[in-house]
Amino acid sequence: MISRTRTFLEMIKFEHTVFALPFAYLGMLLAAGGWPGWWKFIWITAAMAAARTAGMSLNRLIDRHIDARNPRTANRPIQLGRISAQATAIGAVISLFVLAIAAWLLNPVAFLLFPGALVFLVGYAYAKRFTWLSHFILGFTDGLAPAGAWIAITGTFWLASDIPAWLLLGALTVWIGGFDLIYACQDVEFDKREGLRSIPVRFGIAFALRLAQACHALTVVLLGAVGAWFGLGWPFWVGLAAIAALFVWEHSLVKPDDLSKVDMAFFNVNGYISLTIFVATMLAVWL
Repeated sequence: MISRTRTFLEMIKFEHTVFALPFAYLGMLLAAGGWPGWWKFIWITAAMAAARTAGMSLNRLIDRHIDARNPRTANRPIQLGRISAQATAIGAVISLFVLAIAAWLLNPVAFLLFPGALVFLVGYAYAKRFTWLSHFILGFTDGLAPAGAWIAITGTFWLASDIPAWLLLGALTVWIGGFDLIYACQDVEFDKREGLRSIPVRFGIAFALRLAQACHALTVVLLGAVGAWFGLGWPFWVGLAAIAALFVWEHSLVKPDDLSKVDMAFFNVNGYISLTIFVATMLAVWL
């Protein structure tokens, strides 16, 4: 069981929860105006970790046959038989159950919105079969992290005071969508053969990389709007300048004719960006 659990966590890249979780904490801190208490913190953490685990395991399960034909993904645990489709499905179901319990314990609005989150967690895996906008469907799905944390604190998302939640959702949608554009550039030839849809397939790698740059510039603008809304102090703006510089570095690593450093851009730099903006916001709220 321990070995299977380790393999499952390896398959879904559980450590990459770092991408979305700090943004969930961002929504939590800003909605609460500081520390929300251990109860909220624990269940928001459980909800976000469970949501990502469910989304990734469902993606691995639904795409297992396609991934087996892709040389880049053919060595994943489920393709090598190190973990079965049944075990992956069980992991997804358990994660969804944890997410539902966490939403129920947080507040009634969060629980009522759980089915909507489920639609996106399951639907993203099928999106590239139907639309080249799949990158932004993934981004929106991840963007539900800070919006969900905001709702867990406030119990609302429809008031004028909830505008920051929508700004955070937008920021994460274009951030994740932008770096998924970069990542998808690796699979253009394979996706064409399989009939899968993506912006790099539809418009070319060079266009996709330029669009990713625009997405990340918009991310900085939207995060700046959040900082201005709350009147956050200098730590936030220093952090925002730092992530702008990280975005510039990220885009310097990839070129239409050289995608050899995509993994560094995708995993390392984006992890730094997520943690930087969270720490900067936490310090600004504390001060």
